[in-house]
Amino acid sequence: MNRLPTISHPAVDFLLIFLKARVERVRSDKDLSRGASAVEWVVISAVVVTIVGAVAFIISGALSKKADEVGTCIGGATDSKTC
Repeated sequence: MNRLPTISHPAVDFLLIFLKARVERVRSDKDLSRGASAVEWVVISAVVVTIVGAVAFIISGALSKKADEVGTCIGGATDSKTC
C-alpha cells in the first residue's frame, strides 16, 4: 500500500486529531438525533420560505393591479368627472 510520508508538526498533529474526533463524533449513535433535527429544521425552513414567497407574490400582484387602476383613474380625471 502506498502511504504518504508522515509530517511531524504540532499544527498538523492537532488538525489530524481534531478531524478524527469530529469524524468519530459524527459516527457515534448519540449524535444521530442532532442530524435528524437539523434535517427537520431545513424542511420546516423551506416550507416557511415557500409560504412567505407565495404570500409576497400574491400581495405584489394585488398592489400592482390596484396601482394601475389608480393611475388610470388619475389620468382620466377631469374637473367634472371623478373615479
